[in-house]
Amino acid sequence: MISATAFQVVRYAGAAYLVYLGISMIRKGRARGNTQTVGQSSQRDFLQGIATEVLNPKTALFFLSFIPQFVSPAKGHLILQFLILGAISVVLNTTVDLVVVGFAGLIAQRLARNPKLIERQRTGSGVGMIGLGVYVAASK
Repeated sequence: MISATAFQVVRYAGAAYLVYLGISMIRKGRARGNTQTVGQSSQRDFLQGIATEVLNPKTALFFLSFIPQFVSPAKGHLILQFLILGAISVVLNTTVDLVVVGFAGLIAQRLARNPKLIERQRTGSGVGMIGLGVYVAASK
């Protein structure tokens, strides 16, 4: 009973936060001169991205549930096998992330030339966040 109540509290709080983020995005999108230029505060954004990924519980759950399937006690050195498989996964994921960031940077440079497009993108994203918040709150 207590866990069900706690789940509902977390669900409604998450839904409210999504709606808040959506409203903030729409307001930011409509504020003139409030567009961030490409490359501005890139070091802070980079460090924030690393912190987000390191603290992401889904990453830990992935490593703890997926990688052990490929570790073989018969081949010895379980920790070494786990570390090697984890390192391979990190290298592959980082490579894909860098490719995505590279293309996103190119797209962002082109979009930065059109402030109206940025405003529309933020408004669309805000509406999407609000819709997602309403969906989370209304779902059973």
